Amino acid sequence: MRIVKIVSVGSRVFVTSSQLAGIQGIIVENPDKALDEIKKLTDDSEVGLVLVSDDISDPINDELTALRTKKDTLVFSLPAPGSEKSEIDYRAMLKKILGV
Repeated sequence: MRIVKIVSVGSRVFVTSSQLAGIQGIIVENPDKALDEIKKLTDDSEVGLVLVSDDISDPINDELTALRTKKDTLVFSLPAPGSEKSEIDYRAMLKKILGV
């Protein structure tokens, strides 16, 4: 059995919240910096899941979708603390990732 790491990427509040749950994290100030960090994490064979706050992931969603198609590491967006609840069309997301 292979043990993989979970890493969160986002604002100080998002990362600190995940650290309270035992998940290591990387604090970033903008989406471009986040994308650079996420690319490094998806290249790391020890990382199996990257959690990104939606306030950071929304502006780079197309780049993340492209990355998801190429890498085995899961990249998942979660609501940032204080963000409003929104509907996610998982069917459309999967079609985009699969190129259907």
